[in-house]
Amino acid sequence: MTRVGLLLLLLCCTGWSATSAAVEIKHWERLPLAVPLVVGQERILLLDEDVRVGVPSAIAPKLRIQSVGSTVYLLASEPIGPTRLQLQSVKSGDMVLIDIEAQPGSAALEPVKIVVDGPEPVVADTSSEHPVAVATPLPVVLTRYAAQSLYAPLRTVAPLPGVRRVPVHGNAAFSTLLPTEQVAISALAAWRLGDYWVTAVKLVNRGPTEVQLDPRHLQANLYAATFQHPSLGLSGTPEDTSVAYLVTCGGDLQHALLLPPPKPIPEGGHHEG
Repeated sequence: MTRVGLLLLLLCCTGWSATSAAVEIKHWERLPLAVPLVVGQERILLLDEDVRVGVPSAIAPKLRIQSVGSTVYLLASEPIGPTRLQLQSVKSGDMVLIDIEAQPGSAALEPVKIVVDGPEPVVADTSSEHPVAVATPLPVVLTRYAAQSLYAPLRTVAPLPGVRRVPVHGNAAFSTLLPTEQVAISALAAWRLGDYWVTAVKLVNRGPTEVQLDPRHLQANLYAATFQHPSLGLSGTPEDTSVAYLVTCGGDLQHALLLPPPKPIPEGGHHEG
């Protein structure tokens, strides 16, 4: 082979390697990232940490998703309209949102490197019960963990180092949380992380009118309160039930109540003398 022919061969090989190694870089700045797909072509997402992928059930048969550590593989088997996926950090629980749309075509799809801008969460020693230092406020992280633990599929619940489930005491006393409303209240579960507790309580409307849920009406010393829904529908309707996530600091929910529990009616109290 001549020197010119060898040089051309090296240039061709170098150009092919550079093309196949090209990576599109996208910066996550709290705005959804557009990641177009071509039907029948796999696209690779590269992240800086291990993630789980949340996908709407409607497109699950059309989209194969494989997550291996910090790498996600997407392969559409048929056209998919604009759809949003959630990439959740296994370590911190933080989300990255991507908007996909799969169309027929033949264009080559390069891998996408997703860069999360800003400081990364710092994880403390997880061997102790002390809370983990994260960018998101601890009560928010704890509330999110409680909601996922109750309603999300187990495989999608992001681990939270140091958190532990704790027993719920004083269930009968929780009826005093909303004394001005005809609402039945019972505890579902509670978790603790460091000096913070979060208690999930079930709210059921027993009255004839809709109840607007306002955290200012809760009779307890709370650090934070989050309602699953803004109101309770009329008693007997599917909307008459909701859940509240109540965060306390320095003690559980029972010790944060402002009103004493109702006194039980003694046996024979209604007998005529």
